[in-house]
Amino acid sequence: MSRAVQRFTPPHAPNREGYRSYRRSIEEEYLQMLLTNTLGRTFYADANELLAQAAETHEMMAELNPEFMARALPFARKQGFMRLQPIYGLAVLSKARPDLFAKVFSQVVLIPSDLAEFLTILKSQGRGQGGRAVKRQVANFLRGTTEYWAIKYGGRGRGYNLGDAIATAHPVPVDERQQALFRYLRGHEPSLAQLPQIAAVEQLKKANKEKEKVRLIREGKLPYETVTGAVTATKRIWEELLYQMPTFALLRHLNMFEREGLFEKPQHLRYAIERLTDAEALRKSKILPMRFATAYDQVKRASLKEALAEAVELTFASLPDLPGRTAILLDISGSMEGEYLRTGSVFALALHKKTGGNSIFLLFDDRVHDPKPSKTAGIMSQAARIKARGGTNTGLPVRHLTELQENVDQIIMITDEQQNEGSPFYRELRNYRSKINRNAQAFIVDLAPYRGSMVPPEDENTYYVYGWSDQVLPYISAAARGFGPMSERVAKMDLDRQE
Repeated sequence: MSRAVQRFTPPHAPNREGYRSYRRSIEEEYLQMLLTNTLGRTFYADANELLAQAAETHEMMAELNPEFMARALPFARKQGFMRLQPIYGLAVLSKARPDLFAKVFSQVVLIPSDLAEFLTILKSQGRGQGGRAVKRQVANFLRGTTEYWAIKYGGRGRGYNLGDAIATAHPVPVDERQQALFRYLRGHEPSLAQLPQIAAVEQLKKANKEKEKVRLIREGKLPYETVTGAVTATKRIWEELLYQMPTFALLRHLNMFEREGLFEKPQHLRYAIERLTDAEALRKSKILPMRFATAYDQVKRASLKEALAEAVELTFASLPDLPGRTAILLDISGSMEGEYLRTGSVFALALHKKTGGNSIFLLFDDRVHDPKPSKTAGIMSQAARIKARGGTNTGLPVRHLTELQENVDQIIMITDEQQNEGSPFYRELRNYRSKINRNAQAFIVDLAPYRGSMVPPEDENTYYVYGWSDQVLPYISAAARGFGPMSERVAKMDLDRQE
């Protein structure tokens, strides 16, 4: 399969521990940044370093391959579930290629908080309101404004809000109801007869009795962000909000609900468990498995932990199978501590289950460990036992496969790639291919934003997967059947519509 998408490959350089590493193409590095770089602190780099690297990569991508950039931004936003980096990239693209920017704006800016981030980034770049091309797209977006958006995202004092955006772009309302909505968001006195939810919010602010507040929340179907911003939430109000929350919001607030004693009432606990184990609701919500892992660590009630563990199993139930025999190698070195290891453990164990036992699962740091995974025990209970330790020797588990003469069709390593001792991965991979299986494919699931990789780009039997989303396993499954690099998949996407 052609790799024409890879137009520019940066020079190789050592990794942060001085071990040899390779640079992938600029397209691969761009995807890695978009899908992993949340600008938070990591083991080897702080937020300022990551921000500087991100800005440089966005600018380079806009110059070298803006068409690929325009395809990658919606992919990262909609299928990688990332926000800040795709929005930052969109701001860069709006200056470099306004025509491509116009094609993908609505695929990156999905909700008002995305728009607020975008306008804030423009201002921080000294570009004011961004010019006519930007205003046109902002105005088109604002014509989709609803009452729900107004009460959830219209608040003052949080940087750009919907009212500020309306004042900037001057969108033409689609009807009289939206005209009243725009007036409200701009701080003018509208007729609330056409805006029942907003009327409920305004009445809620003035209500004195808890019973009246609960009635307004229920009848107005008011989102929890609006309610908690308008009144002090009592236990009775939280009980009402429990039944209004989307699945993701419920997941995020489980710990608070438990702390406030809401689950002492069996009906509340039963409702929460039913929501968390509703397979169809989970499919629609697109909640990442690591979110369940975070909540699992926070709650104490056994029945809630059981529900969260079941949710993880349901999340993976519809994912595709992998052909052939698989080796799953999970990095448990010290730099993987925290979210990387939590995410990696859940994914690795789910992957092991998807193979139906036709796999070998190893943990590694500066030694190789056999966790003896169970095909029947729950993913979460097994993941909780996996702890970070030691240094990083990425070649060691591959050498172990060679010594055991384990013949596998694909080797999947989940890592941050920060080797600091032992034999390099690529040396051992080539040795494995020469002695055991010359056609073995390797998949590196890289969870970190650091530049540098363990395998040179000319190795066409090694594939890189960046970050974590529900697309990771489908991509590996497709690539194992000859699909090609992730960057090629993105390069072939339709600019006008991305699914």
